[in-house]
Amino acid sequence: MLIGYARVSTPEQDLTPQLDALREAGCERTFTDKASGAKANRAGLAEALSHARAGDVIVVWKLDRLGRTMKGLVDLAADLADRSIGFRSLTDGIDTAGTAGKLVFHIMAAMAEMERDLNRERTTAALIVARREGRVGGRKTVMTPKRLEAARKLLAGGMTVREVAPAIGVSVSTLYRHFPAPMQDTISAEGEGAV
Repeated sequence: MLIGYARVSTPEQDLTPQLDALREAGCERTFTDKASGAKANRAGLAEALSHARAGDVIVVWKLDRLGRTMKGLVDLAADLADRSIGFRSLTDGIDTAGTAGKLVFHIMAAMAEMERDLNRERTTAALIVARREGRVGGRKTVMTPKRLEAARKLLAGGMTVREVAPAIGVSVSTLYRHFPAPMQDTISAEGEGAV
């Protein structure tokens, strides 16, 4: 029996192309996950593996759908081989039914891991350069100077963080980030002394 497995990394991504390819390949049963390949616990993959019996073949659209590390892929291939379960990757042309397929599987897994490592190194280098040039990634803060001043005045006036946050249009956690508890006590004390 051919058992298909499809995975996307985020809920927003679409499984349809993978599912269509697996159906065309003749998969009788297909399991899916919407989770990062880095996660060890993926319910769909676990279900596919527990469903497979000796003589069955696990089919994926692409090798990286199974996992992100060489060790993880090699361990999985070894587990499948021990259980007499085959493995096939449609776009990579890998079929572990033969010796050549096993060799190609190991080479492709090593290359996939190397590519991920190179991407990680390039990303890290680009972030270092950006920080050195004063650029910081991420979303812009909602705490404008005007909101900071308003929050300062309201906290000094005796309002709590939970009262101030909606009043200036930010979340409680955002306000705590800018006014940690010790700082709030200082602002309140300054407000009392000013009266």
